[in-house]
Amino acid sequence: MKKIWFLGGAVVILVLAGLFLYGCGGASGNIGGASTQQTGIWVTGEGKVEAAPDIVSVQLGIVAQAKTVGDAQAQANAAMSQVMNALKDSGVADKDIQTRYFNIQKVTRWDNDTQQEITIGFSVTDQVIVKIRDVPKAGSIIDSVVQAGGDLTRIDSINFSIDDPIAYYDQARKKAVADARDKATRLAALAGVKLGKPNFISEYGTPSVQPPSPISSKATADSAGTQISPGQLEITLSIQVVYAIR
Repeated sequence: MKKIWFLGGAVVILVLAGLFLYGCGGASGNIGGASTQQTGIWVTGEGKVEAAPDIVSVQLGIVAQAKTVGDAQAQANAAMSQVMNALKDSGVADKDIQTRYFNIQKVTRWDNDTQQEITIGFSVTDQVIVKIRDVPKAGSIIDSVVQAGGDLTRIDSINFSIDDPIAYYDQARKKAVADARDKATRLAALAGVKLGKPNFISEYGTPSVQPPSPISSKATADSAGTQISPGQLEITLSIQVVYAIR
């Protein structure tokens, strides 16, 4: 009985050892598989295209100040109403005008006699974002806004964009693929190997649209009119490609 028990134990030990070796082999296979996935020629491709913007986004508004909240708000409302009428008369649709910011705050000053701040009035700020789809008219529309709002008018920023950039993304994507192929071909030639087909392609990040530097200023009308230069937008797209080695 003792001998049989010993042999049974030996069998158990052998089985466990076999499972251990199999597990190691499986792990090694997985590592080998991961390593295999790293083989090939890895490159990134970048595509760039330029496009003329067809949207001018203007952040503009009214800032009014008075001794009472009611007076300040009344002035701001009247001026903004004139600005809205000017925008609509210029052909800007209601859907392209969106309130961005509205604020009422105290205006204070420091009183040296009492050593404390005292309220001297109230300020009302009303800002909207306006999309101008007729780019050549952007300057004249801004002039009409300034005339309508008078000294209470503020133009805070001007930015340019493309309403439907999908076609430009496709052009940039095509250039990115060609760029990746060119880089991989050069690497294969330098390494003395033959380039195979791509077995992995990934577009990473989101397409980048780089506008000209934003303009920030207070609007002032003059006889020559406001000049707006939209320039060109640069659309950039990046991909990663892994080519097999034949």
